[in-house]
Amino acid sequence: MISFAEKIIKFNRAIDFRGSLPSGIRVMNPFRENPEILPVSSAFYRKFYNDNNPRRLILGINPGRLGAGATGIPFTDTKRLSGICDIEIESIKTHEPSSVFVYDLIERYGGPELFYSDFFISSFCPLGFVRRNTKGNWVNCNYYDYEYLYIAVEHFMIASLREQIDFGIDTEVCYILGRKNGKYIDRINAREKLFGSVIVLDHPRYIEQYRSKDRDEYLTGYLKLLKE
Repeated sequence: MISFAEKIIKFNRAIDFRGSLPSGIRVMNPFRENPEILPVSSAFYRKFYNDNNPRRLILGINPGRLGAGATGIPFTDTKRLSGICDIEIESIKTHEPSSVFVYDLIERYGGPELFYSDFFISSFCPLGFVRRNTKGNWVNCNYYDYEYLYIAVEHFMIASLREQIDFGIDTEVCYILGRKNGKYIDRINAREKLFGSVIVLDHPRYIEQYRSKDRDEYLTGYLKLLKE
């Protein structure tokens, strides 16, 4: 039987968006843009997912430039990848505030081995986006920032999510990070019947940036929900 890890790796190896994007927006695919990412991310998944145990799904929005958009592993920057997961990456160095929050949560849960044996973290859109701003710089872009972008990638997102559910996801409940993300997924779930229920949580980046004084309370709340 193919392990959970090998299913993820196969998915990552093949993931690609072949549709048309609006002008000024481009896709980020670290598995195709950096030759180190597939072997590094594969080492991560083989370390923590080398079994066939079912897991509950935690869904972010889409990869950002400093997290999964760089490392190929959701909410995992290079600092957490090397310092906590003990997997080195040479070609890039990143620090992502969301990763700090998530790995503090993982530590409180009991550490990466225990957390990742119970949960699989992904994103509603498995590839990220950047847009060119008025200064000509490329900056992060979420799938829901522009309705025409969402329309362009909706089919891709749903098809990719169905593939990931087939890894061995327990579909009784899905945890959604980000309130606006939750509105879109709730709408899709009502139509597609992918999960028994969805639980929407504030996004780690929002907490770190705007509610940092309450982060301990947020971590406690997250932990309580995940352990129910």
